[in-house]
Amino acid sequence: MPARVRYDLPLPSATMLRRLSVLSLVLAVAACRHAPPPAPIPAAPAIASTLGAGDVFEVRVFQEPELSGVFQVGPQGDVIFPLCQRVVVSGLTANGAAEKLRACLSDGFMRDPQVSVLVKEYNSKKVFVFGEVQKPGTFAFEDGMSIVQAVTIAGGFTKGAAQNSTSVTRRVNGTEVKVKVNVQDIALGKAPNFTLEPGDIVFVPESLF
Repeated sequence: MPARVRYDLPLPSATMLRRLSVLSLVLAVAACRHAPPPAPIPAAPAIASTLGAGDVFEVRVFQEPELSGVFQVGPQGDVIFPLCQRVVVSGLTANGAAEKLRACLSDGFMRDPQVSVLVKEYNSKKVFVFGEVQKPGTFAFEDGMSIVQAVTIAGGFTKGAAQNSTSVTRRVNGTEVKVKVNVQDIALGKAPNFTLEPGDIVFVPESLF
């Protein structure tokens, strides 16, 4: 019977254990560096805007093309709608206007009408973009308009813009409040987007460097 061969493996030394620990730490740090960044916190939902003089919206009445169409709010805050004639929509949201038109059509004209309203232009509400943008000026507000969208409509930043020093001035309960918005971080996904409200003033200062 052949003799059993025994292989004795040397135990790792203290130096080798330290090197293995350092190597494990380096690999862990490298893995963290290549891990995708956490998703940005979503911005709060925008508050639906109300209609005013000059706004343009589209009305769709299901299976009633003659009642569907595009309407503009008049100076008195109303529209002339088929069958209903003069309907005041100023101060109503799109859903509120749709409900008011539906109620009118239900009152002796149609049975259970399905009405939807889509705002196409908020001409009664504006946002203002000034400073280091290509085309500063006044622009029509849109529901859910973000600060990135407003800057884009203004032609984008100039080369000398201090993007992360952009400010938004807003009237809150009759008082002007100014807040700094890091637009560059938003564009890079490092910060949640900032939703504008009608009347907001966006100012982009010039970089000092």
